[in-house]
Amino acid sequence: MLKQLARSEHTVSELAAPHEMSLAAASKHIQTLERAGLVKRTVRGRIHYCRIDPRPLARADDWLRGYEQLWDTRIERLTELLRHPDNDPSTP
Repeated sequence: MLKQLARSEHTVSELAAPHEMSLAAASKHIQTLERAGLVKRTVRGRIHYCRIDPRPLARADDWLRGYEQLWDTRIERLTELLRHPDNDPSTP
């Protein structure tokens, strides 16, 4: 659903359709996304429109990027150890 909402605003019915779920199930899923701050819902008449709020995802992305360099360094070291096991400085 977030992928759909990343492109444009959608109704609950439109969000439910490709997932073969009932409107009640879709609404519960959207409520969970709303509680997480990822989706904003507006009601116009009887139709509920949903749009994505990218701010929480941006904060998560920032947090994950902090670990990206750490893991990149460790993976590079592991790759070198696997390619050249004799160069392991921890081996006596």
